[in-house]
Amino acid sequence: MNNDIFQLARQAYQDKDYERALSSFTECLEQDPDSLQPGEVGMLYHQIGNCLVKLKDYNEAIHAYTQATSDAAYAQAGAVNYNLGNAYAALHDYEDAVRHFEIASSDAKYDAKYRAYIGMGNAYLKLGKSAEAGAAFRSAALDESNPDPTKALLNLGICFMALNRPNDAVTSYENALQFDMPAATRNKLCANLGQAYVASGQMQKAVSAFEQALADKTYFLSDSASVDYQRAIAQVSTGTAELQPVEVPGTDTSGLDVTSDGTPLEDVSAQLTQALDPYYYPETYDEPPLDGYATSDERFFNASDEELERWSKGMAKRDRKRRNVGLKVLVFIFVLLLIAFAAAVFAYTQGYGYPQQQTVVEQLFADTGNAQNYFSSELSADTVAQQMSGVPQDDAVTVNGVERSMTNSEVYVTAKTAEGGTVDYQVSLVRDGIGWKVTAIQLYFASQN
Repeated sequence: MNNDIFQLARQAYQDKDYERALSSFTECLEQDPDSLQPGEVGMLYHQIGNCLVKLKDYNEAIHAYTQATSDAAYAQAGAVNYNLGNAYAALHDYEDAVRHFEIASSDAKYDAKYRAYIGMGNAYLKLGKSAEAGAAFRSAALDESNPDPTKALLNLGICFMALNRPNDAVTSYENALQFDMPAATRNKLCANLGQAYVASGQMQKAVSAFEQALADKTYFLSDSASVDYQRAIAQVSTGTAELQPVEVPGTDTSGLDVTSDGTPLEDVSAQLTQALDPYYYPETYDEPPLDGYATSDERFFNASDEELERWSKGMAKRDRKRRNVGLKVLVFIFVLLLIAFAAAVFAYTQGYGYPQQQTVVEQLFADTGNAQNYFSSELSADTVAQQMSGVPQDDAVTVNGVERSMTNSEVYVTAKTAEGGTVDYQVSLVRDGIGWKVTAIQLYFASQN
C-alpha cells in the first residue's frame, strides 16, 4: 500500500475533509491492489465506509463496510459490524441493524461491546420490542468496558415503563442518578423519574423530582410530564400523595423525555452522527494505529494504545469504586428482568399486548382513510375497503367492552355518525407479534346477542 497517500487520507479525515479523505483512501485501494498486505483491504474499506457515513451516504457506506467484513485477515470485524448496524439504523432498517449489532457484540476481539448493546437496544425500541431492548441495555450497563453506564440505565428505565413496571423504572433511574452527566440530561432524567414516581403512586417524590428538573430554569416539561406534575401536586396538597397510584397507559413511551442521551427516538440521523463522533467512534479504540496516533478522535491524537486502554479501564474502575454500584446494578437488573419477563409472558397469555386492542380500534375509527394500517396484512386492500364501507370516522369512539384471549379478541364500540346518530360495531382482532390487527368489522345488535 502506498503509505504516503494513506497518510494524506488520514490527515484529510482528521481535518474533516471527508471528500478528499474518501478519494485518497479509494486511491490507496485501487492504485496497486497486488501490493496490499493481509488485512489492508478490510482496513481501507473500513475507512472508506467511515468517510461515506460522514457524508451521509449510508447505502454506499454499507457496501464498503460489507467489503471490509469480507477480508478475513482484518481483525476489526466487530467495529465494522457496529458501524454497519448504525448505517442500517440511519436507513430505518432496524432488523438488519440488530443483526449487525449482535455480530459485533459476539466478536471476542471487539472490546467495546457496550456500544453494540446500546445500538441494539435502540433498534429494538424502534421495533417496539421493549423486553429485548431492556436485555440489551442491561448488557451495556454490566459491560466492564463501559466507562459510563448512565445511558444504558436511562434506556433500561424506559423499557421498564414500556413494560408497565414503573417501580423498576424508578430503581433504574435512581441508579443512573449516581453517575455524572450533563445538566441537560440530568434534568430530563429527573423528569422521567418524576413520571415513574407518579405511575408508581409516590407523589411526594414525584413533585421533588419534577422540581429538580426545573430548578435551573433551562428545562421545560413535556405535555405529559406537565400533566403528571400537576397531578402529583394536587394529590400532595390533598394529603393523598401515597394512596392513589396512577395507572400507566399501556406501553406508550411517547411522553418520556429521554431516549438514551437526550435525543428523540425519531432523530436517527442525529443518533448515527453521534455514534460515529469521537467518543463513540470504534476506530479510536479498535484499530491499531499505523503511525503511532489514534485514527479518528482529536482528543486522543497524542495518546498511545496503552494510554487509551489505561484511560478507559481507569475511568470504569474509578466510577465503580467511588459509587460501589456495579454489584448492585448486576443483581437488581437481573432479578427485575426475570420478573418483567414473567409478567410479560403472563400478560401475553391473558390477551394483553402493545398496542392494546381498544387502542387499535380507536385509532382505526379516528383514521378511517388509512384503515389498511390497522388491518391484518393477510387481508387485501379490496377486502379492507369492503369491510370499511359505510363505517363513519369518529375521533372519540366509545369502547363498550373487550373480550380478550391470547390469540383473538373482540372489541365492542359505539361510533357517532356525521348526522349525529350512533352505530354499534363488533371489531374482531388477531394477535400480531405483541400487538393486534383487525380482521373484521361488522354491525352489532345487542338485542340479537
